[in-house]
Amino acid sequence: MEFKRLKYFLAVAEELHFGRAATRLDMAQPPLSRQIAALETDLDVQLFDRSRSQIRLTQAGVVLQDHARQILSRLDAAYRDTRLVGSGSGGRLRIAFVGSASHGLLPTLIKSYRSFYPNVELALSAMNNAELSHGLIARDIDVAVARPALNDDEFRHELLCREKLILALPDNSRLASLPEIRFADLADQVFVLYPRRPRPGYADVVLNICAREGFTPAKLELTQDFQSAISLVSVGVGLSVVPESVSSTQRPGVVYRPYLGDNPGTALTVHARLDNRAPQVMNFLEITRKFARKTLG
Repeated sequence: MEFKRLKYFLAVAEELHFGRAATRLDMAQPPLSRQIAALETDLDVQLFDRSRSQIRLTQAGVVLQDHARQILSRLDAAYRDTRLVGSGSGGRLRIAFVGSASHGLLPTLIKSYRSFYPNVELALSAMNNAELSHGLIARDIDVAVARPALNDDEFRHELLCREKLILALPDNSRLASLPEIRFADLADQVFVLYPRRPRPGYADVVLNICAREGFTPAKLELTQDFQSAISLVSVGVGLSVVPESVSSTQRPGVVYRPYLGDNPGTALTVHARLDNRAPQVMNFLEITRKFARKTLG
């Protein structure tokens, strides 16, 4: 049965008048009457009781009217949802990010994306850089927000922001009360760094600063992610070197201080596979570009 005939049938069933139904459908009455007659022939039932003064639905016509409404409603919804997903205004987008990104501009970027595409379902998860890279390669995620950037020729990337590095100190550390802290004077401190593996990673960025400042840390405490590192700092295990944006969220037992010395800074970069041109991904990258232009000046 053609969907067009169901549409014709519903118009007549709701108007109970062939002339008005034809006007509603923007067609002449005779072809409409022929379509309804052909439908009744196909079904081998009478759908309307016809008289000179009025027409009425038969019992069979009432049954078909109920089903036809549901069928055409679902068809309209299928077309609508398909267009939404195809344009990037619907569907699903899987975004993974390094833990420290949740304290910076990423939440604002995601809110901006949501404001433009409220019907896209977002699946958010925290991962380290190695997991981000593997997730993109395996197509388990669509977008990766990494620190530092992922070096892979198969990934496209957009710089989100740059920021300085600062120290995260236990609040009872003698360093916390100093008017200024020289990085070169931290050689006797325990450095809490992350990730433990794989290497090289963000931990090596900090170790390279130590090398340029002329020392190797007296002791390293390696943990797997940012949240674990900050937890260890809060209980006095040692200090860590973190992005400046982390200081916007206070953590009991932790104080943040700038330092004097080599500060290469750090950056958040948004990545996606080159061959993933899904509209949801491309729209997110476009919003990232616009967002970054404002924040980077």
